[in-house]
Amino acid sequence: MQNIIAAGGIVGILAFAWIFSTSRKSVSPRLIIGGIGLQLIFGAIIFLLPAGRGFFLKINDAVNALLVPATAGAEFVFGPLGVGPGGKTGSGEQSIGFILAFQSLSLIIFFSALMAILYYIGVLPFLIRCFAKIFSKVMRVSGAESLCAASNIFVGVESATTVRPFLQQMTRSELCTVLTAGMATVSSNVMGLYVMAVGQKLPTIAGHLVSASILSAPAAVVLSKVLLPETEQPETLGQHVNVHYEKERSLFEAVLAGSEQGMKMALGVATLLLSLLGLVALADMLLGLVAAGTTISGLMQYPFYPFVWLMGIPASEAGEVSRIIGERMIKTEVASYFHLAAVADTLSPRTVVVTSYALCGFAHVASVAIFVGGVAALVPSRRSDLTQVGGRALLAATLACLMTACVAGIFYHDGITAVTQ
Repeated sequence: MQNIIAAGGIVGILAFAWIFSTSRKSVSPRLIIGGIGLQLIFGAIIFLLPAGRGFFLKINDAVNALLVPATAGAEFVFGPLGVGPGGKTGSGEQSIGFILAFQSLSLIIFFSALMAILYYIGVLPFLIRCFAKIFSKVMRVSGAESLCAASNIFVGVESATTVRPFLQQMTRSELCTVLTAGMATVSSNVMGLYVMAVGQKLPTIAGHLVSASILSAPAAVVLSKVLLPETEQPETLGQHVNVHYEKERSLFEAVLAGSEQGMKMALGVATLLLSLLGLVALADMLLGLVAAGTTISGLMQYPFYPFVWLMGIPASEAGEVSRIIGERMIKTEVASYFHLAAVADTLSPRTVVVTSYALCGFAHVASVAIFVGGVAALVPSRRSDLTQVGGRALLAATLACLMTACVAGIFYHDGITAVTQ
């Protein structure tokens, strides 16, 4: 029954987006059918086919294996502060417990350097081009926005640089898709952070995060094009465009550049958590003066309750899941993943998995400023257009994450997950 509800959830989310569309008559049925079809095909391969489950199990194992060398640098630099709970340094010093800044954020730097290496040797550009061709052909969107959506499977806000030569001439609908794709997915360099947050409660979380990022890319295109349909003529419609990036002169330079980018991202995450969580605590304190026990997280759960029900979450668990997803809008997905880990033992395995898919995206208020500012820095003349479509892109990204959770809800059943043996 929950699987059937999740299937209806896709229809419900599309209907909700269509109501708020800027031009309902311009919504492309082919794009919707193609995008949803891609999600369902990807979902069936990941969840149902033995070969697909085996592949993502290997991906899960590979990511978990990378966490061991990824923490070596933190251990050397920070000593016992960089060692996870229960662990010891090479010299035998006991960990003093979990510390986010020293143990999790340092993973961002390692994975950023690793992604830079994969870019340098041509692995990521090849994979991005493959996904971009599929998106462009099946959904018949422009080559530039297909490329940007595909690149967001692997990288974050820097994905806009892959289509930098085309940003100036992009339509408003294309710009909305660029922003939506960025906020509806997560970059590879932060996955280690989420794995560390939820890994002990859900050992296969790494594989789920990879599959969620793949599933959310076509969902981002669909929801963006429903909320802000194309009414102009994109410059690269029907074309396949190449990844634009400035290749470093050596492998060492690539590692250095990736590490520096990772440091900026880690500091950005830390800064956001420090400011946002502090401001939310202040707001909770002020709300408590008006109505005792009232919090921002508590209020944010109500708009998401219908969507959580559409994901096939049982009523007994829908309140907690709504709260987790709702607080992501304010506190970022990092805080929500830690919240999910804290209550995982009180939820069913299906609910934990489906919720992890719903959270797999940068769909929160702070991201609007991050992505609008990041893209505007590449094309300052389009700042006004980017600002105007930013809010709509956030809504599209949020709905895309929820739609991805519905796909996970459709295919999940007892004994079968994306990466179980």
